Amino acid sequence: MKAAPKKYDVIVVGSGIAGLSYALRSAEMGYKVAIITKKDSTESNTNYAQGGIAAVTSISDEVNLHVEDTLKAGDGLCDQAAVEAILRDGPKGIEALIQKGVEFSSLEDGRISLGKEGGHSKRRILHVKDVTGKAIEKALLYAVDKSSLIDTFEHHFAIELITVDKLLRAEKKSSESNRVTGLFVLDVNSNKVETYEAKVVLLATGGIGQIYQFTTNPSIATGDGIAMAYRAGVAIENMEFIQFHPTAFYSQKRERFLITEALRGEGGIIRNLSGEAFMERYDSRKDLAPRDVVARSIDSEMKQSGAAHLWLDATKIGLKTLRRRFPNIYDYCQERGIEIDKEWIPVVPAAHYLCGGVKTNLSGETSLPGLYACGEVACTGLHGANRLASNSLLEAVVMANRGSESLKDYLSKTEPFSLESIQWVEGDLEISDERVVLTHNKEELQRAMWDYVSIVRTSNRLERAWNRLENLEKEINEYYWNFKVDVSLLELRNMITSAKLVVECAVQRKESRGLHYTLDHPSKLKNASPSIVQKAF
Repeated sequence: MKAAPKKYDVIVVGSGIAGLSYALRSAEMGYKVAIITKKDSTESNTNYAQGGIAAVTSISDEVNLHVEDTLKAGDGLCDQAAVEAILRDGPKGIEALIQKGVEFSSLEDGRISLGKEGGHSKRRILHVKDVTGKAIEKALLYAVDKSSLIDTFEHHFAIELITVDKLLRAEKKSSESNRVTGLFVLDVNSNKVETYEAKVVLLATGGIGQIYQFTTNPSIATGDGIAMAYRAGVAIENMEFIQFHPTAFYSQKRERFLITEALRGEGGIIRNLSGEAFMERYDSRKDLAPRDVVARSIDSEMKQSGAAHLWLDATKIGLKTLRRRFPNIYDYCQERGIEIDKEWIPVVPAAHYLCGGVKTNLSGETSLPGLYACGEVACTGLHGANRLASNSLLEAVVMANRGSESLKDYLSKTEPFSLESIQWVEGDLEISDERVVLTHNKEELQRAMWDYVSIVRTSNRLERAWNRLENLEKEINEYYWNFKVDVSLLELRNMITSAKLVVECAVQRKESRGLHYTLDHPSKLKNASPSIVQKAF
C-alpha cells in the first residue's frame, strides 16, 4: 500500500545556521515546517566554523568600511547592491542570534570581544572563543526543539525536487506553470523513499568540499542542494570560485583540521620550512592578506621547496591568550604533541568554502518558483570571486531572515499541488555486491579535482578533469537507474554533478580573478561577469 505524502507549508533541507534560522522564522510566522537533514541535526558546516561572524557592532567601525573590504576581497565580481543590503542588515542578524541565546565572547570590561581577520580593516569578528559555529548551532537547535510547528527528520536524504514541469511532462499535460511541489526523500533508517509535499522548499545544504581530496569540510558537504537544483533546471553561478583555506592542520592522514584565520589576526605568522616569514614578498598585508592571496603564496612556497607543509608560528601570542581565545585549537594540537605556545603548527591549504552556488535574489528566491536557497549552497553576489573572512555566517542568518519575509506573499497566492498519486519507482536490482566501485570512483573524483582543479589551474588540467568526470558520471548513472538507492550512491552522484559544474564554470572564465587562477590566462579581463550554467530541458 502506497504511503500518503507528508504535507508541510515549508520544507528546509539542511540543519546549519541558514536552514535552522529560516525554519525558526517560518514557524514564528505560523507555518508548518519540516527540516530534512541527512545526518544528525548537529552535523553541518556551521558546526565547524571557528573564526566567527563579521558585522559592524563597534562605534569605531562603519558599514561602508565593511562594504569596501568585502568588495576588495571579491575582486570586482561582487554584486554591490547585495553587499550593501546584507551588510547593512548585519547588526539585526547578530541581534536575532543573541535573542536565540548565542552568548558571544566578551572582554573583561564587558564589551563584546571583536577579532580581526585577513582582508578586514577593522576588528569586527564576533566570536564564541574558537567554537563560534558550534555555539550558534546549539542555540538554534534548542529553539527548534521548543517549536511545535517544526518537525526534524534526521538521517533523511533529499534525493530529488518534485516540480510541476516534471509531473505534467510525464502526464503529457502543460496547462500549469512550473514550480516546486515537494521532494523525494530517502529515510535512511528504513531504506524507504518517501514523498514530501510543500509549496516552498529551501535548500540550505552547505558546500561541496568533499569533491576534493583534502578539505576542512565534514563528510556531509557533497553538493546535494546544488546538484538537485541543477537537475531541476535552476541557474547555477560562479562555481569556479573555491576558497582554499590557507592553514589547515597537516597530518599524514586525510583529515584536515581548520586552524582559524583569527590566529593570524592575533599575531600568528606563516613561515616556510627555513623559518622565513615570507608573506611580505607576496603582499603588503603580509599574513592578513585575503585568503586567495595567502593560499596561492603557500602553494608557491611548497612547490618551490617540495615541502609537504609549512609552519604557522603562534608562539608570540602567549599561552594565556591562546588558552582563552583558541581553546579548541590549543587542545587539538596538544593532543597531537604540539604545544603551540612553544612550537610551530604544521599547516597546508585545504578546500574550504564555495563562493558560487544556486543563483538567488536578495529574498533567497531562485529561478524556479517556490525554491529558495540560503547559506553556502546559494550565490547572492556577496562574495564575488573571493569570500571575505567570516562573512559567510552573517550572510546565512541575514538571508534566512530576508528569505522568510517573502514567504507570506508567495504562499498566499500559490495553490497546493497534490502529490497523492505520486510515488517513487525503485530500481529493479537489490544493492549491488560491487559497491567497492563507488569507493574507488569517489577517490578518483577527489584526486582528479585536487590535481587538476585546485589552487592553480590550466586549460589542459581542466580538460583532463572533465574527461575523467564524464566517465565517472556514466558509471554512476548506470548504478542510479538500475540499483536501489543508498546514501553513498546518492552522494557520489551529487558530487560528480557539482564537480562538473566547477569545471564548466572554470572553463568559461578566460582570466585569473580571485580564487580562480589559471596559468593560461594570468591577467584579469577589463570587465568581470559571472559564470552561469543552467540545464536545458
